[in-house]
Amino acid sequence: MKRKPIIAMLCAIENSDGLLQSRLQKTYVDSIFGAGGVPIILPFTENDAKTEEYAELCDGFLFTGGNDINPLRYGEVKADFCGEIEDLRDGFELEMARLAIQKEKPILGICRGAQLLNVALGGTLYQDINSEIPSGISHVQKEPKEAPSHTVRVVEGTPLFSLTEKEIIVANSFHHQAIKKLGRGLLPMAYAEDGIIEAVYSTEQRYLRAYQWHPERLFGSDEQNRKIFFDFVSACAHSF
Repeated sequence: MKRKPIIAMLCAIENSDGLLQSRLQKTYVDSIFGAGGVPIILPFTENDAKTEEYAELCDGFLFTGGNDINPLRYGEVKADFCGEIEDLRDGFELEMARLAIQKEKPILGICRGAQLLNVALGGTLYQDINSEIPSGISHVQKEPKEAPSHTVRVVEGTPLFSLTEKEIIVANSFHHQAIKKLGRGLLPMAYAEDGIIEAVYSTEQRYLRAYQWHPERLFGSDEQNRKIFFDFVSACAHSF
């Protein structure tokens, strides 16, 4: 029997009493298992040889949500309205993104993960939506995390449109930053009604998809968001 694809999940790095710890919400794990993959947490390391081994071992990479990316990583000074940053995580994930892209491993980005991949490919971010872009949408919802709070308009002709066959799908929203200048080879797959980019894909990679919302929180309740994970895991299964 063919083995299931091994999905590396990049996660938060916390410093507890001088000891570094990796942390990940269970909803990501459940979504990968639910879609037929085998999720593993990728522990932080600064050893280049070990990151190379990670890239060889895993069939796909999931870049998850979390704190803001250091604006220095995309050539800007940190503004007062920028949130908490994790420099160690930024460096580790940018290196893993570089290796995954180089080896053409399937990649999925969620929330911070979408922003990280955009930065990895030379793009920039709005450091704070409310301060920089007029918007009638609350991108930090008050509803429960498992509830959709707004819709997104899917761009025809994109992989997301082919996957869902829908012009409008629902999303939840927990971000105060957003993609500004698109990274190399990236194109939008969906927009919020206020014009903010909500999903992107790469025209240069075999499989790179990224979503600004949290489809893992909607995995159990919404078919279109569930398809995002089945599509990703399927791509990972075809990478070996």
